[in-house]
Amino acid sequence: MGKNPGLKDKVDIEKTYNHWINTSDKDFVTMMHLFRSKDYHWSLFIGHIVVERLLKTAVVKRISDHAPFSHDLTKLAQLSGLSFSEEHLDWLDTISTFNMNARYDSYKEAFYRKCTLAFTTEWIDKIKILQSWTKEKLSE
Repeated sequence: MGKNPGLKDKVDIEKTYNHWINTSDKDFVTMMHLFRSKDYHWSLFIGHIVVERLLKTAVVKRISDHAPFSHDLTKLAQLSGLSFSEEHLDWLDTISTFNMNARYDSYKEAFYRKCTLAFTTEWIDKIKILQSWTKEKLSE
C-alpha cells in the first residue's frame, strides 16, 4: 500500500530529540580529541557541529517536527525559541564560519593559520559554555 500523499509522516519526536543530543555528545568527545592532537581547525569545525546539533534538538522540542537542513547557527537559535544573549548570538555567528572555513579550499589555508592554540582554546571554551547553557535550557 502506498502512503497517503496528503498526510505528513509522523515524526518520532523523542527518538529525533535523543538522536541530536547523543550525536552532539559524541561529537564533543571528537572535538576534544582533535584539540588535544592539535588538529585545531578540525576541532573547531566539529565544535560547530556540537552546537548545531544541540540547537536542532531545541528546534525539534519546540516545533515537534524535524529541524531544518541548515548549518546557520543564528537561524537555528532563532527557531529554537531559546533566549540567547547578544554575546552568545555573536559567538554563534562566528562559530557558524568554522563550518565554511574548515570545509572549503578557498578558506582553509587562512583558517588553518588563524587556528592557533590561543584562538582555538578561546573558541573551544565558548563552545563549552554554549553547550552547557543550551543543555540546561533543554532540561527545563
